[in-house]
Amino acid sequence: MTYPWKGWDKALFALVANRHWPGAEPVLPRLSRSANHGRLWFAVAAGMAATGGRSGRRAAARGLGSLALASLTVNTVGKSAVRRNRPILDSVPVIRQLHRQPITSSFPSGHSASAAAFVAGAAMESPAWGTALAPVAASVAFSRIYTGVHYPSDVVVGAALGVGAALTVRALLPPASPQPEPGPSTGAPALPDGEGLHVVVNTASGPPPLLMTPGDRIRTVLPQATVTERTEDDDLVELLEKAARSALEAGGALGVCGGDGTVSRAAAIALRHGLPLAVFPGGTRNHFALDLGFESVEDTAVAVLAGRAASVDVARHTDPVSGTSALFLNTFSIGSYPDLVRIRERWSRRVGSWPATVLAAVHVLRTCTPVDVEINGRPRSVWMVFAGNCRYSSWGPTPVRRRDLADGVLDVRIVDGGPFARTRMLGAALTGVLTGSPVYTVASVPRLRLRVRGPGVHLAYDGEVAPAPGELLLDKIPRGLVVFRG
Repeated sequence: MTYPWKGWDKALFALVANRHWPGAEPVLPRLSRSANHGRLWFAVAAGMAATGGRSGRRAAARGLGSLALASLTVNTVGKSAVRRNRPILDSVPVIRQLHRQPITSSFPSGHSASAAAFVAGAAMESPAWGTALAPVAASVAFSRIYTGVHYPSDVVVGAALGVGAALTVRALLPPASPQPEPGPSTGAPALPDGEGLHVVVNTASGPPPLLMTPGDRIRTVLPQATVTERTEDDDLVELLEKAARSALEAGGALGVCGGDGTVSRAAAIALRHGLPLAVFPGGTRNHFALDLGFESVEDTAVAVLAGRAASVDVARHTDPVSGTSALFLNTFSIGSYPDLVRIRERWSRRVGSWPATVLAAVHVLRTCTPVDVEINGRPRSVWMVFAGNCRYSSWGPTPVRRRDLADGVLDVRIVDGGPFARTRMLGAALTGVLTGSPVYTVASVPRLRLRVRGPGVHLAYDGEVAPAPGELLLDKIPRGLVVFRG
């Protein structure tokens, strides 16, 4: 096959081969070999996940996904569509040449595609990681010319395919939206070394610590804070009430470390006592902490030391008959999702959180039936009624966090019963959002009235499950809670 770029391609290859590159001989051949089969990028991804926090894990996952798509494209389509002989090595110094010469088609460069795909994908989640890794990717790509296994055009086209793979993954799975705005800035006391902060750590929430417990980490960064660790034998509400009274006397703040259910209980007590709330992530699910900008205990400590806080909305569901109510900071649902939560919690201790979610979703999909309810007086048969505290956005199958934690509305989404509703239910259970569907309704309202027609129905809020009363009112307390924020 004749290539229109053959002349300049060979000229550039010869220029690289004949030029002396100081310091390159002991580095580039080894770097080129380390990238075989993506080994270099798998090692980099492991390091990012271990040291980069949540953003590092997201960047690593997106980079590996982009790499996988690029490798699949190059090896199944690119190399079979265009067969090109490898360069002749006569002009390449022997010290540069690889010990094992590749025998597949030279066009395009798989190493360059993988390098560009991984770094471009990582950069879409974390520009900092992308900037740090770009020189490594460029060196890998250049090493393929330097060692004589590819022409420059092989490398250029391979890199372009890699970037295209990263863009494709981005289109299918968009990165998380920017951190939401929690609400207007609100005065809260700056607590030097955590003085006046009383924290309850729910040790029964979340995975076991690898090195230091969350309580020890809080004591390290905020040595003057009072930290109480709750075990399974302790009453969580009682400990939170005691901590709130002490914080009120000290003119300080209430702190809580745990998952979303624990944080919701603490929020109700902080709201009743008029105290600022410091949320330390430490549970299995920390959606509210993440929306406040906290990925670690240390992030929350920085906000506490600076007195950086904001007012956020609080949602609640109330039984009008008994007058009892409960707060939720994230989501409320009724229908099949509470069944999924109950089954997931039962299985997660044995098989882990994510496998338990998948297995529970499949089980619920096979066994659940629609629920008969009245929504604002209108009878409906539904698979699910979802209400979020403030608007949630979604792109494709990917859940996206809230952009505003003080918008004054409930994000209501309803999946009606219908012939294709089971498929939509599975997507909702696995991804955490409801995708577009003819049986799908969405609205933003300040309040919602529900009447449950029939026994045995459960509701779920912030990961907690409870029997549903016959009638419910969902509404908001706009900007009712002061929280420290990132």
